[in-house]
Amino acid sequence: MNFKVFHINAFVTESFLGNPACVIPLKSWLSSSKMLAIAKKNNVSETAFYIKKQDKYLIKWFTPDIEMDLCGHATLATAHCIISHTNENRKKINFESNSGELEVYLKNELYEMNLPKRIPSEATLPKSIYESLSIKPLKVLKSRDYILIYDSVSDIKKIKINRVLFDKINIDPGGVVITSKGINSDFVCRYFTPQSTYFEDPVTGSSHCSLIPYWSDVLNKDEMISHQLSERKGEVFCKNLENRVLVSGKAKTENKSVLNI
Repeated sequence: MNFKVFHINAFVTESFLGNPACVIPLKSWLSSSKMLAIAKKNNVSETAFYIKKQDKYLIKWFTPDIEMDLCGHATLATAHCIISHTNENRKKINFESNSGELEVYLKNELYEMNLPKRIPSEATLPKSIYESLSIKPLKVLKSRDYILIYDSVSDIKKIKINRVLFDKINIDPGGVVITSKGINSDFVCRYFTPQSTYFEDPVTGSSHCSLIPYWSDVLNKDEMISHQLSERKGEVFCKNLENRVLVSGKAKTENKSVLNI
């Protein structure tokens, strides 16, 4: 079977490379095992599969290891794929997913995703994760992911993680976010997933479902800019709503290919 594969970078700027995703249009769902095999073959942090269903699109996300309940950057990449590489003359894309309805709007070159809000609450960090961190957090919160609050951008950049210790816990499908107030942005973050092929995710849209309400409360701002300080880096435009969050960024198609499997 042959599949079109669109290689798209999400949350890019001129200086930030963003997070790569593969997007594959389907006419009907493949088995989960086949989609996982394709994601492994693509060898990027996320592969999104979508099916057109009348005026909506069904979407699923796979890492090389597991199926995810939500992936922000691959959703943004899929919206870019539909708008830029099909005959659909749209500025709004409606997705149906295992996390519910998702909307993406194209506004002034920014893809704006309307995502569920996940307010984190105080938590205790598992011992293996705590001991793996070269710099300890000021505060620990949890929603889907552990959210670790730090004092400065310097801490976020300098932290070292002992992966042998870190991988002793299984957080499925969540991860660990480290975050602080920003200097050239409102806040910064990095995202790590235990026992994952890609230990550090370049830019994580879904983690902002928790980061946005937290920093909105701390900074007393509803509109913010986040910089994710991975090696590739990325820029995320954020807006806090009553029950949802808006996560926005740019996207760029890297290349197109055909996969035979």
